[in-house]
Amino acid sequence: MAEQVTKSGVFVCLGNLCLLPTAEAVFRKLVTDQNVSDTWRMDSAVTSTYELGNPPDYRGQVCMKKHGSPLSHVARQVTKEDFAAAFDCILRMDESNGRDLTRKSNQVKNCRPKIELLGSYEPQKQLIFEDRYDGSNAHFETIYQQCMRCCRAALEKVR
Repeated sequence: MAEQVTKSGVFVCLGNLCLLPTAEAVFRKLVTDQNVSDTWRMDSAVTSTYELGNPPDYRGQVCMKKHGSPLSHVARQVTKEDFAAAFDCILRMDESNGRDLTRKSNQVKNCRPKIELLGSYEPQKQLIFEDRYDGSNAHFETIYQQCMRCCRAALEKVR
């Protein structure tokens, strides 16, 4: 019998092209590799409407496929339910997302999830992800490596 989901989180960014799908895919791969995926429920959402319904950037898809985590994500927008009871934590990608999320969470009575900066888990202290849509394939590899370090540290903290 599968274990019951006991932890949940949502990754949040402005759009859905570069950072967001990579962070979610990296975390999913880590919990799968550690045989704890049955105890986790993860999602991702955006604060804008720019990329709703669109797939991740093709360079991110190539990078994640190279690392054994194909991306098949479509953006959805953050909802009030995300703040009410849906998740334990919200992992935001930058300060702008933090302001948007704080504003949205103030509209919800009894906001449940803790809103954290994913980069705060970065062992190399690179708190902010450089989100460059015009980045090269090497830039997407850098994003992957930073997501891996942050997600690994975040997972270790809550285990």
